[in-house]
Amino acid sequence: MSEHSNNTMVELIKVSKTYHPNIQALSGVSISIRSGEMVFITGRSGAGKTTFLKLLCKMELPTRGLVEIDGLDIRKMRGNNLSYLRQQIGVAYQDFKLLTDRTVSENISIAMEVSYRKPQIIRKRVKALLEELDLSDKHNSMTGDLSRGEQQRVTLARAVANSPKLILVDEPTGNLDATTTARVMEMLIGLNNSGATVLIATHDHTIYRDVEHRLLELRGGQMHQLRDGVMQ
Repeated sequence: MSEHSNNTMVELIKVSKTYHPNIQALSGVSISIRSGEMVFITGRSGAGKTTFLKLLCKMELPTRGLVEIDGLDIRKMRGNNLSYLRQQIGVAYQDFKLLTDRTVSENISIAMEVSYRKPQIIRKRVKALLEELDLSDKHNSMTGDLSRGEQQRVTLARAVANSPKLILVDEPTGNLDATTTARVMEMLIGLNNSGATVLIATHDHTIYRDVEHRLLELRGGQMHQLRDGVMQ
């Protein structure tokens, strides 16, 4: 892995999240993730993995506790500051959130247009991402016509299009075969090697079994460290 600074990218201090009426998703979670780390978060379905990721991009607010991204308290962020922060965070949602009446290339381009990238830069980046994820032939397909596995890869391409410094990925391999899973992981490891902090929520043990990155488990609303990551 390339050299990274040891500053903190994600900091949660005694974070709890309760959903109405009294469903406790997270309970007193404190965790620190350094810039440039790759971290796997495992846990049973319903353990709070998706909630945890949503707190990091302010899609949810904690019931109690502090959530900081790159040293900033995201609860206090508004307007332009929040928009800028969100451009620095790429999220690949488990339920995709794709615009199904737009083409694959349009879905990926939208993320970059927000950052005022030049059209030729956007086109080049979209082409490269689709090649990397074996989707070149789907460039002009409507995302609503794709298989779930293809939609999953488009979601990932959109999440990383802007080269964000924090990438949040929710169950990235749920609909993929072994070959495509390997391709997706190769992309995420490459982005991490380039300096991005990557958090992957997954129940697929094959993707973290043979790597040395940190492994966390959400269980009973608490975060447990199963394996310490190796930062080189």
